[in-house]
Amino acid sequence: MNIPLTQLPQIQIPSDQDATGRTLGDEEIALVTEALRCGTLTATKGKFAKRLETEFASLIGVKHAHACSSGSAAIHAAIAAIDPEPGDEIITTSITDMGALSPILYQGAIPVFADVDARTGNVTARSIAERITPRTKAIIVTHLFGNPCHMKSIMAVADKHGIPVIEDCAQAFLSTYRGQSIGTFGALGCFSLQQGKHITTGEGGLIVANDSALARRAYLFINKSWGYGDANPDHYFIGLNYRISELQAAVAVAQLAKLRGIVEARAALAARMDVLLEGTPGVSVPFRTPESEHVFWKYSVLVDPAVIPGGPPALAKELKLNNILTAPRYIQKPAFRCAVIRDQRTFGNSRWPFTLATPEAVDYSAERFPSTFEYLDRVLVLPWNEKYTQDTLNYLAATIYQAALKLSEGGVA
Repeated sequence: MNIPLTQLPQIQIPSDQDATGRTLGDEEIALVTEALRCGTLTATKGKFAKRLETEFASLIGVKHAHACSSGSAAIHAAIAAIDPEPGDEIITTSITDMGALSPILYQGAIPVFADVDARTGNVTARSIAERITPRTKAIIVTHLFGNPCHMKSIMAVADKHGIPVIEDCAQAFLSTYRGQSIGTFGALGCFSLQQGKHITTGEGGLIVANDSALARRAYLFINKSWGYGDANPDHYFIGLNYRISELQAAVAVAQLAKLRGIVEARAALAARMDVLLEGTPGVSVPFRTPESEHVFWKYSVLVDPAVIPGGPPALAKELKLNNILTAPRYIQKPAFRCAVIRDQRTFGNSRWPFTLATPEAVDYSAERFPSTFEYLDRVLVLPWNEKYTQDTLNYLAATIYQAALKLSEGGVA
């Protein structure tokens, strides 16, 4: 987009960290007020958490949904439902948040990292198959930025080996693959209601399943494994209090009614951004998984270091001069290079459960993850939310174009 910035006023970009980029309003206030006036703020006796669960399950077409305190809690409950033995392996992605990894360790399992597609940052059927061993207990797939993984081929691999799949859908509300809702392919699906997600309660999560036995175990784990409503309830196994509150659930119910509009707005904005960025040297727009609906939690571009010296960090530095804060590399290093994994800092000085791992499971040699490093060296994540206007897009695209042009022609960031 070759429009001089001098022709565009510098604007304040809406942020998902405050009201400028969040779709919050009177609807949320009304339901929170109703919850407060009722005085029942615990989900075990209130109505809003149950309503949220029922409406969300219906929305994505799944039998069971249970609300919890965070997306990490949802992942933890899903792993607990699978019930790994100490030392069992769970295959996961090298590009993810620690909130999706710590629960694996807390349940005594070993995270085994699969490489990713260099275009999307998502794990693939091939990269997963390469990591399967007799110890593999589950597979976790993350739909990065709201762009679905190739679930047909992934499920074929999982089903061949009889391994359950957990879908990390924290960034993928209402995303679909071949017309089917993301979160309904695997045995369990996990969603996040954290501040920056498509809809938010500040913190919160949802776990979904079609299998009633798995859903029951997840529900129990969220509730200290106490059998609410059972004839002779007990604490059936070790569990935690991961319950959502009625105040959070009230906000979520109001947010849920807005979700479809939010997703559609973000996708429409992304389509327009693709056009505006056309011809920008060294910058590629997001790749969409075929036969899928990308819901754009974030809008991520790939930066070619051969065209733009310094790659994403150099471009990010240039954009910051115009008050555009981006995330070069998304995460600064692959998950397996974070201290908790790399140095096995777990429970005291025990290193458990890594003491149960095979050498291959903890082999983090760079040559095993070529696409992980390629992707992180090229990805630049732009700020993104549904409150953007055409002026916002014009300013972003023009700034990116001129920064890329400057750097590609030898300018100094």
